[in-house]
Amino acid sequence: MPNEGIHVIEAKSITKKFKKFVALDSVSFEPRTGEIFGLLGLNGAGKTTTQRIVSTVFKPTSGEALVNGFSITTQASQVRKSIGFVPTEVGLYDRLTGREVVRYFGRLNDMDGRDLEERIDAVFGILSLGEYADRRCGELSRGNKQKIAIARAIVHDPPVFLFDEPTSGLDVLSARSVIDFMKKSRDDGKTMLYSTHVMSEAEEICDKIGVIHDGRMLYTGGLKEFIEGKRGLEDAFTNALRVNAK
Repeated sequence: MPNEGIHVIEAKSITKKFKKFVALDSVSFEPRTGEIFGLLGLNGAGKTTTQRIVSTVFKPTSGEALVNGFSITTQASQVRKSIGFVPTEVGLYDRLTGREVVRYFGRLNDMDGRDLEERIDAVFGILSLGEYADRRCGELSRGNKQKIAIARAIVHDPPVFLFDEPTSGLDVLSARSVIDFMKKSRDDGKTMLYSTHVMSEAEEICDKIGVIHDGRMLYTGGLKEFIEGKRGLEDAFTNALRVNAK
């Protein structure tokens, strides 16, 4: 069983400025082992910037974050080995097959030989990708491309998943497949930082949430506590934004 007392991600007062624009303003949050932490916000709120900082794509202007005990500012390579990052844009090579893409990323994470091939088969099985493994990515549907992107991110079996709007643009069945995978991964002890503006998905799968608006964190804590007394997550979220606007 996962150790629920461990904070696998510790984001501490992260600020990110692009010249004079403040994209994030002293953002903090601490998901624990085996939790899905949802970053909720409107488009442009700062969700993707947060994901990119935690994944070491961006450096914070100030503040710090630890991922699996490693600093994003001084131990970036160790952080990258500890995470599986699925950005909004899948960025697959159309000429390569799904298996070739995932094999390449496995080798980047120091995997090789039989162990790598067995892991690829296992991941493709989990994501129901077996029949598409040897098709070129350019021939795949949007949903299967997204699942290849997930397979690429988790082939090295990291403890932390960073998913930036993973169901965006997917049909109902493909989105359900991704959501079910996330729930199973949580049951297996993985920790997930998951950003979305789809309230129904977040209400179904999140243990804790962070409501981010105009680069500031309005709320961090339990999902149940946030929606208490409201008609649901969408109502609670809308109310939080209205209160902040006053």
